[in-house]
Amino acid sequence: MNEPGVEVLCDQGTFADRVAAGEMPSWVESHWEAFRTSMERERNDTPFPCFFGKESFEEGRPLYTACRSTTDRDALLSLRDTLLEYLDTYRDHGERVSLVTFFAPPSEPLTEADYHEVLWHVLQFLHVHDPEPWPEHIPTDPDDERWEFCFGGEPMFPTCRAPFYDERKSRYCPVGLEITFQPRSLFDGITADTDAGQQAREVIQDRLESYDGVCPHADLGDWGVEGDREWPQYLFYSDPEHQPEECPLTVTRGPGPAADLP
Repeated sequence: MNEPGVEVLCDQGTFADRVAAGEMPSWVESHWEAFRTSMERERNDTPFPCFFGKESFEEGRPLYTACRSTTDRDALLSLRDTLLEYLDTYRDHGERVSLVTFFAPPSEPLTEADYHEVLWHVLQFLHVHDPEPWPEHIPTDPDDERWEFCFGGEPMFPTCRAPFYDERKSRYCPVGLEITFQPRSLFDGITADTDAGQQAREVIQDRLESYDGVCPHADLGDWGVEGDREWPQYLFYSDPEHQPEECPLTVTRGPGPAADLP
């Protein structure tokens, strides 16, 4: 049975109101409080490093959903449907509207390697059950610098936070897995090949080093830049031993006609 308030698409105001009214499960409340706190509070006298994300939160632009499981088929199919709804509507909500997704915490603590496995299981499930073909302009080989995860016909950057980050607090979520889905269109005008994008990268890296208290991650890069790869940035490793050597996602089909929903 679905928990009330879970597996639906909400704007920020509605989501916050439902949490305040006690209409959400406790784990969703914990996720929201952790997310809100990271956006609102400084660390080491530094605001949250991604100023685009912080500004978006302050203006109430993100959309939100919660998923009750990282493994249950019905829960992940509901997430697929919510993500499709988001892609159909996010442009109507303003500029740079991302989808913040909170997942129910595991019944037992997970290791860093476990969280990498969980993330790629979720993305693989979404890919396999995607009703739209892979976009023609995006390579299907994850070792291409212009590859990125695609869903619903749109390339996107799913950035994650998880409990295993002891030092890199900009990626820390104490509750469980958190994925923010960001369509590539949100980065129009601020990519690495633009002046605005280069300036943004410098500011974000400066904030990252101060906020986290450690150097920016070695895998931090830009989409389309030679030598950079997109997929390792989704969930940065903390311990190099847990970083997958190759992208765990298997692209099962390329561009072509839309698939029937299973």
